[in-house]
Amino acid sequence: MTEQELKSAVVARSVDARGTACPGPLLEAKKAIGSIVSGDIMEILSADEGTKQDIPKWCGKQGHEYLGAVEENGYFKVYMKKK
Repeated sequence: MTEQELKSAVVARSVDARGTACPGPLLEAKKAIGSIVSGDIMEILSADEGTKQDIPKWCGKQGHEYLGAVEENGYFKVYMKKK
């Protein structure tokens, strides 16, 4: 997805993991994934650079769709769609 598409995506769940370091954002995403249904989009907010690699790898292993990341002022918004 383009950055504009990501910014306008309808997010079913937003996980704010900006106060955690690796692997905190991934663990928060794993905990939150059960609260959304298949096809829903989840947004993970993180200041940890590693999140941009961890979430796509996890999505690939679990069958979820990694949609992309948007850089904000001092943090990232990472988007994924539940399988």
